[in-house]
Amino acid sequence: MEHTEAGAALQGAAPCQPGGPAYRRAMHIRPAMPADRDAIAAIILPVIRDGTTYTLDRQMSEAEALAYWLGPDKATFVAENDGAIVGTYYLRANQAGGGAHVCNCGYMTAAAATGRGVARAMCMHSLAEARQRGYRAMQFNFVVSTNDRAVRLWQSLGFAIVGRLPGAFVHPQLGEVDALVMYQRL
Repeated sequence: MEHTEAGAALQGAAPCQPGGPAYRRAMHIRPAMPADRDAIAAIILPVIRDGTTYTLDRQMSEAEALAYWLGPDKATFVAENDGAIVGTYYLRANQAGGGAHVCNCGYMTAAAATGRGVARAMCMHSLAEARQRGYRAMQFNFVVSTNDRAVRLWQSLGFAIVGRLPGAFVHPQLGEVDALVMYQRL
């Protein structure tokens, strides 16, 4: 489920370098607008086609991918830097009824922005947004265990691994790998 390039902030980076403090300060996260569809597609389609981090059909069309990412059950956001969209995430209730107080998110970062702190900034934004919307916890249902950068990033932001699903994901290169359930009280 949750993909991310998990770009941890570069330690000691010069302020003008990609990934440095000025890059992160210049990032702006806002609700997605209809005009963002092409930029969002340019980010999510390569991740979906790669097939190593999301349980989505690798052959889904652009229209299907956008319908999923921008669905009415989600609040979708984009991360911008210098006018370019460098990442996107969605926030939604994880379950209905008695589980609606727990939210779920998915994150994707543009390949060119990997390692610049985009995923970290989006996750921090999503945690604040979730609190503001009254959610009491955030749960990642299906973090592919081989997505080491994402697992480390989520743990550094306070998520605990609360479950392991043995062999639940068929990785295109590695075969069956575990998926993790990660959770944080808000």
